[in-house]
Amino acid sequence: MSVDDRKTQHDASRTEIAISKGWVQGVALVLIFGFLVMGVLAYRTYTDSMPLPQRAVDTSGDAVFTEEEITEGQQIFLRRGLQQYGSIVGHGAYLGPDYTAEYLRLSSEHVRESLEGQGVADPQTTTTQMMRTNRYDPQTGDLVLTDEQVAAFTDIRNYYADFFGVDTTEHGLLPSKITDPEEIHALTAFFAWTAWASAAERPGHDYSYTNNWPPEPRVDNKPTADILVWSGISLVALLAGLGILFALYGRWSRNIGWKGSESPSLRFLQPGAVGITKAQKATSWFFLVVSLLFLVQATLGAAVEHYRVELSGFFGLDLAQVLPFNLSRTWHVQLSLLWTAAAFLAAAIFLAPIISGREPKRQHWLAYGLLGALTLVVVGMLGSTAVSIFGPEWAKGSIFFDQQWEYLDLPRFWQILLVIGLFLWILIIYRAIRSRLRTESKFNMPWLFLYAGLAIPAFYAVGLLATTETHLTVAEFWRFWVVHLWVEDFLELFTTVMVAYVFVMLGVVRRKIAIQVILLDVILYSMGGVIGTMHHLYFSGTPVEHMALGAFFSALEVIPLTFLTIEAWTFLQLGARQESRNSAPFPHRWAVMFLVAVGFWNFLGAGVFGFLINLPIVSYFQIGTALTANHAHGSMMGVYGMLAIGLALFALRYIIPPDRWPDRLAKISFWSLNIGLAWMVFATLLPLGVMQLWNSVNFGYYEARTLGYITQPGNVVLEWLRMPGDVLFLLGGILPFVWICWLGVRHGIKATVTRMEPETLFVEEHEEAREDRTGITTAGPARRTPGSGYASDRRDGAAGRPSDE
Repeated sequence: MSVDDRKTQHDASRTEIAISKGWVQGVALVLIFGFLVMGVLAYRTYTDSMPLPQRAVDTSGDAVFTEEEITEGQQIFLRRGLQQYGSIVGHGAYLGPDYTAEYLRLSSEHVRESLEGQGVADPQTTTTQMMRTNRYDPQTGDLVLTDEQVAAFTDIRNYYADFFGVDTTEHGLLPSKITDPEEIHALTAFFAWTAWASAAERPGHDYSYTNNWPPEPRVDNKPTADILVWSGISLVALLAGLGILFALYGRWSRNIGWKGSESPSLRFLQPGAVGITKAQKATSWFFLVVSLLFLVQATLGAAVEHYRVELSGFFGLDLAQVLPFNLSRTWHVQLSLLWTAAAFLAAAIFLAPIISGREPKRQHWLAYGLLGALTLVVVGMLGSTAVSIFGPEWAKGSIFFDQQWEYLDLPRFWQILLVIGLFLWILIIYRAIRSRLRTESKFNMPWLFLYAGLAIPAFYAVGLLATTETHLTVAEFWRFWVVHLWVEDFLELFTTVMVAYVFVMLGVVRRKIAIQVILLDVILYSMGGVIGTMHHLYFSGTPVEHMALGAFFSALEVIPLTFLTIEAWTFLQLGARQESRNSAPFPHRWAVMFLVAVGFWNFLGAGVFGFLINLPIVSYFQIGTALTANHAHGSMMGVYGMLAIGLALFALRYIIPPDRWPDRLAKISFWSLNIGLAWMVFATLLPLGVMQLWNSVNFGYYEARTLGYITQPGNVVLEWLRMPGDVLFLLGGILPFVWICWLGVRHGIKATVTRMEPETLFVEEHEEAREDRTGITTAGPARRTPGSGYASDRRDGAAGRPSDE
């Protein structure tokens, strides 16, 4: 047989695409358009961001600080974890000050006082003119500072020497955190540069490089026309988009979204009757590690919260001596990403044999190897970031210890190791499903599963473009590809693919419907989510088109979340509907309940709370306040946290013997986590955020970000009100989940199969006993397992299954 003949035969055996090619074309158009625009915005970021002067000089031409010192100050800022204590251009933690806004306030007041001392008739107007005048010469690279600005720099440098050099933990930081005069000088230079860019007018425009952010009347920083206009346009875009969504849904509601299977009644294969593979058994260890990381991460969150009511103590213990605020927040943020991502990796490893119908030899050893690599990264992150923040001389500049940007805090070595680990994970998944891929169209479910998985390491790797030496605006651009595109777009896609596959495996939905939901998700999320990434960069020194496009397209992100809410009841009823005509109980009630919670929090936490802060005019006054934290907790824990637990319970339901399955603990965990999260949001974060926004608009952004405002008695009462919810979340929510995961390790059933019928955790009730391909004859459908059951391919027109290797 010729090569061409073999190729023709191979292509003929491949299962045809299950849906119209119009869906694929729609996905391609949306992605091409989105990333083409992002490419243009990337070019504009590099060419027209706020300039980094080679030298800042006084009127005599003597250097006050240099480009190298600004960059060194940025590295110190990151190395010592100061982006986890306060923020720069609005991005960072919510306890300390925004250093851009603080420097701008202190310098403008110093200049005004100096002018008053000189007898200037109108010192305020002169101050405004002096601060807004752009004296940067792009030809020489010199930024000329007035004598008053130079004197302000010296005074503020002394202020930061006192602030970071104090020998107590009164600020929630390590005592004598930064005492080297050269480091203080470089750090102040970094702050001074961002403050200069926030007031100096962009050439050819009447607003600053940061679109007049932060709000500061002393330098006439107020909302620009673009901020107001694009806020209005984004609202119109949202209303128009919702109108179109409801019109299309009303017209084609029978053809889009989650729909129950039209197959005959099914019998769900019960836990204990389903054989598992060695790699699937290995995931029980993953989930145990996930649950423990979750417990540590939430406990650190409680410590972070306590700093907001008691800066220098923790119920009498001087916690900042050993666990300062910025270290606890670094660990809290990083672990939130790591434990949820680890759960997704484990869930994919568990689903892979069911997708392919086989497990390659020694696959479980690769799974254990990946778990070891994950553990190494976690331990490395915890230890290296602690060393970075404590700041010994021998660790400075090391790729093993220097902390990176917020959300990418892992030092460079561990960041690279994590990327490598993620790519190894996708190779493990490919190895498990490659036999199935050979028989499927490139746009059927197995391939979509692989594509969605491949996006996880690919888009996390983009964060490697943001180094500690990278220009601030450029680094912000790339790191938010990770924070937004990786988290809010491609993890959403992976979420949808896995949820869809779970329902296909249970026979609840048809593959065609599942593929349509996945591709619709790609279209809706990517339509707004790709370019909507720019809503993070309104005030980071980018050209104004970043704000215009970011505002418009981020408003469209609410549309798919609304669609998910509309479909929530169908989603909830899928299992129950099949169970009502089924003689076997639906085994995944609490796993599905967690998935329903994902839909609820997706709409509320990501949609409502996200849109609340995404409007440019709102973000202008609230960025870096409790409203940002409100959105972060509602979306990160509400969506990815709940999904991770739901997937874990799905897998553990087959790993834990039926007589040991603690259904009551799963119920307690579900309600405690959701009530605890709702308590956290509605009792503390949302009201605090609204009050902080009101104070920012009424009294000033600088005032609303000070420790004096945050620790006011009224705010402290709201912070204490969060405690019951936190206790319920920790004790009633996480501890039962840890115990369930421990049962999976301690009492998990023995792995007995290497081959199984693909995508089948059910049988049709009317099927007669028959002999399957393994040679085992079953007496009836109730005793069938994935190794002995049959997939109902007739319903989908699927032809062919992968041969065993």
